Amino acid sequence: MAQDGQRFRPVPGDVLPRFAGIATFMRLPHVTDWTGVEIGLIGVPWDGGTTNRAGARHGPRQIRDLSTMMRNVHHASRIRPFEAANCADLGDVQVNPIDLEESLELIEAYYRRVHAAGILPLTAGGDHLLSLPILRALAADGPLGMVHFDAHTDTWDRYFGDHRYTHGTPFRRAIEEGVLDPKRTVQIGIRGSLYGENDHEWGLAQGIRVITIEEFYDLGVEAVIAEARRVAGDGPTYVSFDVDGLDPVYAPGTGTPEIGGYSTHEAQRMLRGLDGLEIVGGDVVEVAPPFDPSGMTALVGATMMYEILCVMAARIARRRAG
Repeated sequence: MAQDGQRFRPVPGDVLPRFAGIATFMRLPHVTDWTGVEIGLIGVPWDGGTTNRAGARHGPRQIRDLSTMMRNVHHASRIRPFEAANCADLGDVQVNPIDLEESLELIEAYYRRVHAAGILPLTAGGDHLLSLPILRALAADGPLGMVHFDAHTDTWDRYFGDHRYTHGTPFRRAIEEGVLDPKRTVQIGIRGSLYGENDHEWGLAQGIRVITIEEFYDLGVEAVIAEARRVAGDGPTYVSFDVDGLDPVYAPGTGTPEIGGYSTHEAQRMLRGLDGLEIVGGDVVEVAPPFDPSGMTALVGATMMYEILCVMAARIARRRAG
């Protein structure tokens, strides 16, 4: 059982080979007693909002497996996330694969417990609809800002008639419900053909800062980082990373791939550039292992989680130091 003051550490690679043992996120202990946990790594094995290629429900399990490659020190920032913050694998959220609305309720209830415990959640999905119940839970004290990496805005209204809850609608619902502040939301990498020429107009009218992939390459990574920081400001901010924001040569295992995206290195630099923001949680979503037997997309997902983790852990270390 975890006790106050206990520090969790990954299993060292020179003690147990990385291919051995029961897979957990980044080889951290899996805990059921959350005492002392500051950052909780959580799986949401659910893709009930998928409208195209299903399979993201298998993402958390394979991301755990490939996350054994994450080590103790970030090679560029020199952040030591597992020393900076007490991190643990909290396991998977219970979901109902055949009942979308019940799953949304289960996810929200779980993250309300996480938030009440003072734990910052870092989530592996799962499809992008899961961000909605997480935002509902984390915004208990007021709407959040968001830095959103994606090929799609996910602010559509309805699919297939009157279905309001899909992985293409979470941030429209979040804004409508008042849990996401559109004026503190930036979306990076948006591209792909549209259903209609006005598909993005609703989000723009709410005040979302949309950076298309064309603008991303016109501005360059450093200017995009500066813009994201400007938009997010100094308030509580959520980071949501959809792997289809990447060019599919880097992440083919996803439900709705769009060619012409940024590279894994560019994505890593952008995530590192968020250091210093008040990040209260994050997710990496839409890793669909059935479409990438090599496991490379899951490795990408695990690495992006590590980048977000380092930024979150650095914030905790600074707060602890006063």
